Amino acid sequence: MNVPVTIIGAGVGGLTLARVLRVHGIPAAVYEAEPSPTARAQGGMLDIHDYNGQLAVEAAGLVDEFRGLVLPGRQAFRVLDRDGNVLFDKADDGTGGRPEVLRADLRRLLLDSLPDGTVHWGHKVTGARALGGGRHEVSFADGSTVTTGLLVGADGAWSRIRPLLTDATPEYVGTSFVETYLYDAETRHPATAEAVGGGSMVANGATPDQAINAHRERGDTLHAYIQLTRPLDWFDAIDFTDPAAAATRIAAEFDGWAPELTALITDSDTAPVLRPHHTLPVGHRWERQPGVTLVGDAAHLTAPNGEGANLAMLDGAELAQALAAHPDDTEAALAGYEEAMFTRSATPFDETLVMESLFGDEIPEQLADLFTGDDRTP
Repeated sequence: MNVPVTIIGAGVGGLTLARVLRVHGIPAAVYEAEPSPTARAQGGMLDIHDYNGQLAVEAAGLVDEFRGLVLPGRQAFRVLDRDGNVLFDKADDGTGGRPEVLRADLRRLLLDSLPDGTVHWGHKVTGARALGGGRHEVSFADGSTVTTGLLVGADGAWSRIRPLLTDATPEYVGTSFVETYLYDAETRHPATAEAVGGGSMVANGATPDQAINAHRERGDTLHAYIQLTRPLDWFDAIDFTDPAAAATRIAAEFDGWAPELTALITDSDTAPVLRPHHTLPVGHRWERQPGVTLVGDAAHLTAPNGEGANLAMLDGAELAQALAAHPDDTEAALAGYEEAMFTRSATPFDETLVMESLFGDEIPEQLADLFTGDDRTP
């Protein structure tokens, strides 16, 4: 394939695409809005699944390096009630199919696997337009432009490339996370560290509109996502520029919960960050347009369910493989990739895959009821 690939977005999906293209000898350039690889924190843990994300790692030729990033013990999983009672506790015996890595570590691995200069930092896209013949012009905030032979939008929920293909826009689903961190938890917050355990923890209330999710990152860091089903204007009334007041208001929704759980809100070492959940329509697709396509959240944004990064990586790997398999027919490659991706993204999220990955063929009845019986999604 002689047409260079222009990728917008240096998240794990765009970087996986660039890496697998390199494996097949196909040139690519990545344009990223952030000014540097370390310009901002990259989020917390990712569980990389054996049925999608790990397939992309294998296609990228990075299996051994990936294994070196895995944090041992983090596939442990427990369920608590609001009083802090442990309802279910599964240790990490090393055989699970969802090893945990830090997103920043995985991103760095992908970046290091690419030649210097592949990623062009500080290029925030302001728009893109078709030039005809499958070519496009992408404009950046600094006034520069680039003309593309093949353009891939890997630029997330609010993609600037998506409008070339569809007028669909993300819609709020009614649920948000409030993100917090506790550092040095074993010494400063031992009761909370004990409640969370060595891996992931979910605590549910009497109704499905609130939950506390947390996991242990490297060392003694606890990373929490406080889940609330509320309209956006409810959150708009909270002043998140005042961390103490915001934490107090969020904690009030969990009045009566065990203090070792609410400490994940009230004792946070970082300002609480609101993470509203948006989604594109289920089954979102577009008519084939020459010279452009999408991967990851740009193509099929859903509310967080543990699959987003995995699917973005699989999209990137499969697109690269399709282009390598059709070196003289880019449009056939794009059409084949998109049809497989559309089929995958139109399939409702199957909690059974998650449960089987966690527990094999013997899924505990109380866990099956918890995850599938009352519409709660931890």
